Amino acid sequence: MKLSARNQIAARVVAINAGEAIANVELDADGVRLVASITVEAVRDLGLREGSEVTAVIKASDVILGVAG
Repeated sequence: MKLSARNQIAARVVAINAGEAIANVELDADGVRLVASITVEAVRDLGLREGSEVTAVIKASDVILGVAG
């Protein structure tokens, strides 16, 4: 898979919590927890299961940080 996006993170699916239309797919990226919200149809089309190896591709125009105080 070749993509122009630079933020590609290898991860493993650890849980899939599916609702009626949207599924939250919990990932373990070398000890870092990521959650992707995708359609239930996409979960089915990609054949995702716990233990599936995936690449998380992050495309965001802004990253906002905050600190307490």
